Amino acid sequence: MATSEPSRRVTIVDVARHAQVSTTAVSKVLRNAYGASPEMRAKVRRSIDELGYRPLAAARGLRGQTYTLGVMLPDIRNPFFPEILDGITSRLEETDYQVFLGPGCNGEKEEARVTEAMIDRGMDGLILVAPVSPRSHLEHLASVVPVVIVGRHGHSAAYDTVNDDDMAGAALVVGHLAGLGHRRIAHVEHRETDPTRLEEMPNAQRAEGYRRAMRSHGLSEEIDVVSTSYTPQGGLQGAKELLTRPRRPTAVFAGADIVAMGMLEAFTEAGVSVPGDISVAGYDNTTFAALGPISLTSVDQAGREIGDNAARLLLERIADRDKPSVQVKLSPTLVPRRTTAPFREERDSTGTSGEVQPKG
Repeated sequence: MATSEPSRRVTIVDVARHAQVSTTAVSKVLRNAYGASPEMRAKVRRSIDELGYRPLAAARGLRGQTYTLGVMLPDIRNPFFPEILDGITSRLEETDYQVFLGPGCNGEKEEARVTEAMIDRGMDGLILVAPVSPRSHLEHLASVVPVVIVGRHGHSAAYDTVNDDDMAGAALVVGHLAGLGHRRIAHVEHRETDPTRLEEMPNAQRAEGYRRAMRSHGLSEEIDVVSTSYTPQGGLQGAKELLTRPRRPTAVFAGADIVAMGMLEAFTEAGVSVPGDISVAGYDNTTFAALGPISLTSVDQAGREIGDNAARLLLERIADRDKPSVQVKLSPTLVPRRTTAPFREERDSTGTSGEVQPKG
């Protein structure tokens, strides 16, 4: 039985013959270089489409660019990060660049392994989302390849940054809950111990923003912070800890929507009504926050806009490695939904006014 020959990969020579131009002309079109007329570009592009020509990434790398960008995400399970990715890919839609993802797994060793692999494969630039690596390591990466850091507030001359104003976002939540009459407002944060990350990471900024906002509303004595993790399990743990308080909070600010989801589950299991017994607000305004059965009050930090800005800055940095570093800070907005409601009072058996206590 005869076997069919494997199809041969189309080469730049095939494109040149099909378009009846030189290989140099095809190369100019592929590199978007000066010297190719609009008519020639159209002719070459037509041949590329008809033949299905795709340049080898390795060959492009030898000419100085691979047109690949690496994006490191700390946790691929967090539903906020696809919003950033959508913004990145949307910005790159009309370019030749392709995005490759790598999980950082919220660890320094894991981040180093991923970023080094991306550099080893000749990627033209990196977007690192909420990296936990030391600033010295980030600056080393930026000395090797153009880098944009998302979700980390420290500034550096070596790389550009894009952030949400996390302190302002936290103030929006506290202001919203205080405006509804709540005083005992708790916060569930992501546990952080590294001094640099305490200054730069979004979770630490939100926790500090919560404390400042509570003080500004005259609620210093009501500050109550539970340190867990930005995971559903962290939300479960935080809710259970708050339910053991002698005086339970009447409202909770979860540092991320994914934390709030775990809290909602824990409150439901404990027979605690949301928002009847306790109001819950999150952060990120992820897709599921708007779903009818959940309807989570949350802070919208414009994930797509963050991603769009990150991709824009990276393309600019690739084009000009020596330009001054840029720091973009976006203003968040609050999206109130059904998980937050006005604080209620009820009369006890003696006829005096008292705060509603949740069941259980």
